[in-house]
Amino acid sequence: MKSYQRAGDVAESELRAMRGIVEEELPAYLEDLATLVNVDCGSYTKAGVDRVGQWTARFLERLGATVAIHSNERLGDTIVGTFRGNPRGPRALLIGHLDTVFDPGTAKERPFRVSDGRAYGPGVTDMKSGLLAGLYAILALRAAADDDDDWMPFERLVFVANPDEEIGSPASTAIIREAALGSDVAFVLECARANGDIVSSRKGTVDLRLTIRGRAAHAGVEPEKGRSAILEAAHLTIALQALNGRWPGVTCNVGVVKGGTRPNVVSEQAVLEVDVRSPGRADLETAEAEVRAICAASTVPDVTTTIEEMGRHWPMEKLAASARLVDHAQALARRLGFAVRDAETGGASDANTTSGLGVPTLDGLGPVGGDDHAPGEYLELDSIVPRVTLLAALLLATARDGVVATWRPHPA
Repeated sequence: MKSYQRAGDVAESELRAMRGIVEEELPAYLEDLATLVNVDCGSYTKAGVDRVGQWTARFLERLGATVAIHSNERLGDTIVGTFRGNPRGPRALLIGHLDTVFDPGTAKERPFRVSDGRAYGPGVTDMKSGLLAGLYAILALRAAADDDDDWMPFERLVFVANPDEEIGSPASTAIIREAALGSDVAFVLECARANGDIVSSRKGTVDLRLTIRGRAAHAGVEPEKGRSAILEAAHLTIALQALNGRWPGVTCNVGVVKGGTRPNVVSEQAVLEVDVRSPGRADLETAEAEVRAICAASTVPDVTTTIEEMGRHWPMEKLAASARLVDHAQALARRLGFAVRDAETGGASDANTTSGLGVPTLDGLGPVGGDDHAPGEYLELDSIVPRVTLLAALLLATARDGVVATWRPHPA
């Protein structure tokens, strides 16, 4: 295998070859996209998530990966494909998730469709198209190589397809951390922003479930004996929403409210589900501490609130070394005929985990789409070929960058 030392050493002939391969494979990509979008695979729909995971495992095996399946009884299984290659190359990690935010029945209600240059369907952008972008980028990298037996430019490339990103990756974070600690770079396959930006920093987030316990009573006969959990939940909601704007970039959202049993019963229990986000770790910790202080000081007498952490991502703060990856992506995009910028976004992803470990990370490397988590979620079809080609070229440029292998945080 050739040895490359200069940053971004990808020949024009290689760019053309990879783009040609992606263009040729576009019908297959779209067929696969329809297949995956039409599977109900919300985070808690284990059967559907595993169906997508098994499909991904088979694709990775066809590409030449050694695949390991990490089983989970409640959530979907985590799929890990490992490619081995150039012993002088760096180590890279690709991460894409299998789950969506949608309930069972959504795929039947809103199946995959194409209209006016866009594809629609649950998870079409977040992130079935990104998951496929990673797989097809590796396919293009392999197909464009001179030697089919000596095509992998990295010492090791690990592809993690995790089942639970939309709920904070509780089952897969340990697997991602282990892979990241032995990697020099990480690329996360969430789709590009609606304006085409890639992502080099993300807010951190903590998801909290507040369980409020009061005292039940007959609402008409002796309401004075009751202690309304719903009333306390209302006070908490107002106090928590008031935290918005207290610190720069920090948001606090009470997104779910549940409580009570019947209208003639003073509510004994209520539940709030709360999302807190911040661009910096210190402010996230401060805001979370304030949430806990508010919950400890009840407004309704004799009502208590307990807090359960449901998921957490520390902020993805842009690392100095990540700028080198941005430079690669921008230079390659220009050669492919378009421009990309790097941006900060409020949404958390598995990139928060890898970046928090000190691994230079880029995210938003899938095709362009928008309206994530909403009924109108869409994918721009004309972005698939250029963005998958960019990802393949970025992998090649990174593998040939002699500086990248010096970033490894720990031997592995």
